[in-house]
Amino acid sequence: MADYLLQVKNELKLRNYSPKTIKSYLGCLTDYLIVNGNNIDIKKVDTDFIRDFLLNKKDKGLSSQTINLYLNAIKFFYREILKLPQKIDLKFAKRSKKLPIVLSRNEIEKIINSISNKKHKLLISFSYGAGLRVSEAINMRIKDVNIDELTIHIKGAKGNKDRITIFPETIKSDIINITNNKDKNDYVFASERGGKLTERTAQKIFENALKKSGIKKDATFHSLRHSFATHLLENGVDVRYVQELLGHQNIRTTQLYTQVTNPSIRKIKSPLDVI
Repeated sequence: MADYLLQVKNELKLRNYSPKTIKSYLGCLTDYLIVNGNNIDIKKVDTDFIRDFLLNKKDKGLSSQTINLYLNAIKFFYREILKLPQKIDLKFAKRSKKLPIVLSRNEIEKIINSISNKKHKLLISFSYGAGLRVSEAINMRIKDVNIDELTIHIKGAKGNKDRITIFPETIKSDIINITNNKDKNDYVFASERGGKLTERTAQKIFENALKKSGIKKDATFHSLRHSFATHLLENGVDVRYVQELLGHQNIRTTQLYTQVTNPSIRKIKSPLDVI
C-alpha cells in the first residue's frame, strides 16, 4: 500500500496539485486501500465494491463534497496510477444547495468591535474586506499586498490558482503599521512565536469574537467571505467582477449569493401583514 500511496503523491506533485489536495487524496486512498485489503485483486476495478464503499461513507454522515473527493481520488488511482482503461461508471454525489450564512454589515461591525487585540482585529477586518478564505489570510505575505493600489495578489489559492482581489482603504494605515520594518517575505499576520498563524487559531479568533458580540447565527470564519460577496452584490457590483474577486471557476457558484441578496423577495409582504 505504501508504494501505491508514494506513486500517487509523486504523480500529484508532478501535476502541480496543491499540498492540501494531495493530503486529502492520500487520506481518502489510505482509507480505501485499507478497507479494500480483503479484496482479491486491487488491480481490477470492482465498481460494486467502490459503490458500497461510498454508500458506507454516506451512511456515516459524510457530506456530498467529501464523498465526491473520495470518488475523485479513487478514479485518479485507477486511471493515472494503475493505468486501467475500464471506466468507473459512478455518478458524483449531488451537492447540497444550502444557502451560505451571511452576516449583515451591522453584525460584521459588532464582531470587529468586540476584538481588543489589534492584530486579531485587523485579521478579521482584512479577511472580510478582501473576501479571503482562512488559508489565504494566514498565508498572506507582505510582498503580496500592494498598499498603493489597495490590491492583494493571492498565490496558490484553491485549485492552485492565483488571483487579484481588493482590500479597504480604511485599514491601509493599520496594514502599514503591522508590516513596517519587516521583510517582504514575512507573513502579514505572523504568530507571536514566528511563522504564520494556524488555520485553527484564526478560526478561534473569529469564534471568540462572534460569541462576545452576542450574534446567534451559526457563522464561521468563512462567513466573512460569504458576507463580502453578498455585500458587493448589494452595492450593485456585477456578478462577473465578484466571481473574479472570489476566484470562483464557475459563475454559478457566485450566483448562489444572488439568492441571499435578492431585493425583490425582501419587498414581498407576508399575507399576514395585509389582513
